[in-house]
Amino acid sequence: MKANGYQIEPGANLTKADLRHTNLTNADLSGANLTGADLTGANLTGADLRGTNLTGADLSYANLSYANLAYANLTDADLTGADLSGTYLSGANLTGADLSESDLSESDLSDTYLTHSDLSGADLSGADLSDANLTHSDLSGADLSDANLGGADLSGADLSGADLSDADLIGADLSGADLGGADLSGADVGELELNESDLAALLRGPIRSDETIQD
Repeated sequence: MKANGYQIEPGANLTKADLRHTNLTNADLSGANLTGADLTGANLTGADLRGTNLTGADLSYANLSYANLAYANLTDADLTGADLSGTYLSGANLTGADLSESDLSESDLSDTYLTHSDLSGADLSGADLSDANLTHSDLSGADLSDANLGGADLSGADLSGADLSDADLIGADLSGADLGGADLSGADVGELELNESDLAALLRGPIRSDETIQD
């Protein structure tokens, strides 16, 4: 398969390739090198991107719904406004990635690295973020309703104004996280170990009356 003159195949070297607005639906690019590639607005629905190197790639407003990005390297990638709904990202490295305003609803982000990533305003409703590393990430205003954050590391994360209603936070690390104005109604917090400032922030949220928090 060829697109914009590039051979689209597993393991392909597509460093800095210009694939803007290209139709790559169901393409197999597993193990390919797309470092610095421009995939702005590309259609990658259902694509196989397992283990693909997308370091610094521009995927802003791309459609990656239901794609397989397991163990892909997306360090410092631009995914602003991208559609990642239902996408499989388990084990992927998204350190420093820009995912602001992206759609990650119902996606699998378990065991992913999202340290220092920008997820502000992102839709993560129903997403699986269990055991993900979200230290110092920006989740301000994000929709995390019904999300699974069990065992996730959210230390130092900005969750101000985030919707965490009905989220699973059992075993999550929220030390130093900013929860100001977050909606925690119906959230399952289990027996989180929180310091006084964290506890105070949680108590400001509209936690359902039958939930209990232990300090």
